[in-house]
Amino acid sequence: MTVTVSADVIVLDIEGTTSAAGFILGDLYDYARPRLDEVLGRDDDTVRAARADAIAETGLASDATDAEIADALRELMATDVKSTPLKTLQGILWAEGFAAGEITSQFFEDVPPKLHAWHEGGIRLISYSSGSIASQVPWYRHAPQGDLTPLVEDWFDTVNAGPKKDAASYRTIAASVGVAPDRLLFLTDHPDEVAAALAAGWHVIALDREGEPWHGSDFAAPSVSSFDEIVVSR
Repeated sequence: MTVTVSADVIVLDIEGTTSAAGFILGDLYDYARPRLDEVLGRDDDTVRAARADAIAETGLASDATDAEIADALRELMATDVKSTPLKTLQGILWAEGFAAGEITSQFFEDVPPKLHAWHEGGIRLISYSSGSIASQVPWYRHAPQGDLTPLVEDWFDTVNAGPKKDAASYRTIAASVGVAPDRLLFLTDHPDEVAAALAAGWHVIALDREGEPWHGSDFAAPSVSSFDEIVVSR
């Protein structure tokens, strides 16, 4: 099935959409999990803010140790809770891991060719993920198919846009990029994100990839199993 949409901007989810959720929840989570204690102890403004937010979010005492906070964050990781302070700390660690060549990213084979084609056709590409921008950029930069960051115009996460299940977040992105909602297309695999973007007046195509967590869901938008099934015109 081919789905055709007229849009000026495509906003891309990552997990389950451009990339396999299992890779992120496996290799990347495994890399970050044992390093949380160390990063929490760093003398850095971003880390200190994330540390305070993590204490508030997990209900720990204000004098909680780095080890206690790390254990609480690992519990969130075990159930894939979309925690902003956790995503911030993971982003720092992943960026360092990518730079050191200790971890690599992963994209479905159908994704990079379509990103190049859309970009060359004048379609603006934007990334919006629950993962921090600090993790999104190196994810695209270290793609096995080559650096994809030149294709992506802007980056959004739950800090500068808001939660992905909230329609207000999509209105924030539309205002930021200066495009009418009906000229924006969101690609995601999550039914709740589909609903939120639709409520904000966006076009949405759901990625229903076999083997991914939300495969077979009841999406309130057209669904495809590959980027090859998507046609975008301006």
